[in-house]
Amino acid sequence: MLDQSIHDTRLTALVAELESALVAQDADRVAEQFLETGFWRDLAAFTWNIKTSEGRDQIRAMAAAQLPKIRPQSIALNPAEPTGGADGVTEGWLVLETETGRGVGHIRMKDGKIWTLLTTLHELKGHEEPRGLRRPMGAEHGHDPHRKTWKEKRRSEAATLGYDTQPYVLVIGGGQGGIALGARLRQLGVPAIIVDKHPRPGDQWRNRYKSLCLHDPVWYDHLPYIPFPDNWPVFAPKDKIGDWLEMYTRVMELNYWSSTTAQSAVWDDVKKEWTVTVDRDGEQVVLRPKQLVLATGMSGKKNIPVIPGQDIFKGEQQHSSEHPGPDAWRGKKVVVIGANNSAHDICAALWEGGADVTMVQRSSTHIVKSDSLMDIGLGDLYSERALANGITTDKADMIFASLPYAIMADFQIPIYDKIKERDAEFYKALENVGFMLDFGDDESGLFMKYLRRGSGYYIDVGACDLVIDGSIKLQSGKGISHLSETGVVLDDGTELPADLVIYATGFGSMNGWAADLISQEVADKVGKCWGLGSGTTKDPGPWEGEQRNMWKPTQQEGLWFHGGNLHQSRHYSRYLALQLKARQVGLDTPVYGLQERHHIS
Repeated sequence: MLDQSIHDTRLTALVAELESALVAQDADRVAEQFLETGFWRDLAAFTWNIKTSEGRDQIRAMAAAQLPKIRPQSIALNPAEPTGGADGVTEGWLVLETETGRGVGHIRMKDGKIWTLLTTLHELKGHEEPRGLRRPMGAEHGHDPHRKTWKEKRRSEAATLGYDTQPYVLVIGGGQGGIALGARLRQLGVPAIIVDKHPRPGDQWRNRYKSLCLHDPVWYDHLPYIPFPDNWPVFAPKDKIGDWLEMYTRVMELNYWSSTTAQSAVWDDVKKEWTVTVDRDGEQVVLRPKQLVLATGMSGKKNIPVIPGQDIFKGEQQHSSEHPGPDAWRGKKVVVIGANNSAHDICAALWEGGADVTMVQRSSTHIVKSDSLMDIGLGDLYSERALANGITTDKADMIFASLPYAIMADFQIPIYDKIKERDAEFYKALENVGFMLDFGDDESGLFMKYLRRGSGYYIDVGACDLVIDGSIKLQSGKGISHLSETGVVLDDGTELPADLVIYATGFGSMNGWAADLISQEVADKVGKCWGLGSGTTKDPGPWEGEQRNMWKPTQQEGLWFHGGNLHQSRHYSRYLALQLKARQVGLDTPVYGLQERHHIS
């Protein structure tokens, strides 16, 4: 292995050559710095998009189209960050500057060329966030008989925005996604209103089944600006998250309209604005934002399968998102259709609450034990161990973002091979009771399943033991024929008596919300949200290489989608907010590689 000084010299020379080519706007020279199979992933800095260019031809085409418009000024290794190398790959952190913005990046060098390049926009020149040395004074020294206090100013803003003045951005959906984006927009000085149907921020979590806890660890789940305190539990209970979100909206001074339902939205192509009618606690209000963001959750609209006999079943039927918990079902028979996260959580809580519960597994599920995921899957990036090694949450986000989705599975497969070996007896026990297991179409595990389809997995926090010992009864590999008056009838004629049927059957694409709010025509114009186009189960091609329609411009002008878990809400809200800010202040935002429409639902 070459010593570190040689690594540094070669990487420094490569970055210098890249900088020279970028500043000269020489697309051919830029492409030549990459391996033939290299990748350039850009988050708004060069493409005003979330876009990965794969291979020299795509990189050359992007550079030729964008460099004259973006006018790069510099890109260099960050002197405050060490470079590193292993297995023939040298890595380094970058700082970059274009005519309109500043950002950070990451580079991997292999065989003297760029293997992966990440470039991200972090601030707009002249529109920097008021943080650090730019923080507001707060106190207004001097004398002014017309002085208004902070509280008076906030009251005035809350009373006039949406009535006397209009928001530039309207965010529909006030869960973690809408709140994180709202905080970013607030710090950038973009007038925005968040509307949500619930009475209080955080009710999206409070109203779920009572045993719900986050399955992702605390280090993965921070919101922008205000991290969880260091005594926060590793896996936060839902009500604790709900209270945090409510606190956050107040401390971050968000214009959050609770008990508000968006009724319709119409785009005016002449005025370049939306007309959005909302019901605000019984009052009809018409808003006219320039930009509309649907932050209604990555999962979209609840998916309830159509099954013969649902109209004659005499018991109760609930979607998993509507299920409040087990309290009313002690001594009752419950059938849960589905075998992913919500199904397992709900089944375990029902068993604890004294219900007779059966899980119906219709297709295979990826299972990973929480301890194994935290240790092997996430520990190097999101953990106390990572923090001790200097990997902050921001740095972990950037490391994760630096891996193009086209090769991410190659990095994930060895991780899940280790997990399979570590938990071999656990998996054998599940298979012995008939549970259908998978690790994804290519054995790449949880993260790729999440990115590709957003479903098909369970992070085990104990429910699997109840499946293994029969406490949760399992019906696996059978379809559902119909519902009778008294139960669920499977394809083989087996009838499962039920007082309650729970459909833990997931959600549809987010563009279903656009169909309801705007029109089916607009929803179809945008196409499917989420997925990479990998051609794997429930993620049909063609290959896109990024999450479809998420956090970036869509085929419908002025319409954006913002969703995902807490990690994605935190990380990608930065780039969406900067795209919106740039438009608000009239910067030129030439979008490269606008998302094509694929699959209308």
